[in-house]
Amino acid sequence: MKLFYFFGLLLSLGSAKAQTDKSELKTSVNNNTLLWEISGNGLAKPSYLFGTFHLLCREDINFSNAFKKAIENSNEVCMELDMDDPATLMGGIMMMSMKEGKKLKDLYTPEEYKKISDFFKDSLQTPIGLFQSIKPELLTALIYPKMMPCNTVSGVEEEIMQLARAGNKEIKGLETMAFQSSVFDSIPYDKQARHLLEAIDSVEKRKISFGLLLTAYKNQQLDELEKLMNDPESGIEDNREVLLDNRNKNWVTQLKEIMKNTSVFTAVGAGHLIGENGLIALLRAEGYTVRGLENK
Repeated sequence: MKLFYFFGLLLSLGSAKAQTDKSELKTSVNNNTLLWEISGNGLAKPSYLFGTFHLLCREDINFSNAFKKAIENSNEVCMELDMDDPATLMGGIMMMSMKEGKKLKDLYTPEEYKKISDFFKDSLQTPIGLFQSIKPELLTALIYPKMMPCNTVSGVEEEIMQLARAGNKEIKGLETMAFQSSVFDSIPYDKQARHLLEAIDSVEKRKISFGLLLTAYKNQQLDELEKLMNDPESGIEDNREVLLDNRNKNWVTQLKEIMKNTSVFTAVGAGHLIGENGLIALLRAEGYTVRGLENK
């Protein structure tokens, strides 16, 4: 199921190191932070927004006291998916497959398919035959853990859920697995197949780009993340509306209703926070005060 941690952007958490405990959450001086407070516009209590990086090296997942305080101050925790619901995981397995019986072999020439098959066998130690029905964009995600500078990676959302459970917080999701699956069904399979082939052809180059992205994230440099994501070679621009903008707008509509009634800690991929159609800008446009909090 780690394939689904990469839905959209492959961006999420890698958090700041622990800091000395303070009774109040302090504003970040330069807004270089992954942790944001949402207040004003009639809210009785603040809510919080956090940018995650779905998979990180285990040693990089160290939540700050400010992060823990924000969860403590919230009544519930909301993520892209309700990963605390077993039905979500089971539904994900069922929805990975392409529609109409489409197979991976159907999308490539024999030479291209052999290149992909050899890569999975040699670099991922996995026979491509296991993934004949899987959407190619999800297979592209399998390459990224191999770009991590460690052997052991962990799901950040899983770590957040542990904190939420420890604080008896209700865990919810902004989307269903069916919706996330439909997002990838809206991108033509042949286009997804090209992305997979291009990723395999440029693994070493992408490893460098991914390293820059990871560094910017761990340093909590949202401006740098935005710059890297806006690079045409990132491949995001082609599907930005489907993968980011439309989903952000839908989430803001939901959060407006949720925050009226309760304080919520929302953790989504960091790529959803940035840009003119990012959650920070959209929430501000709705009249909320969104301020960066120290997260070191």
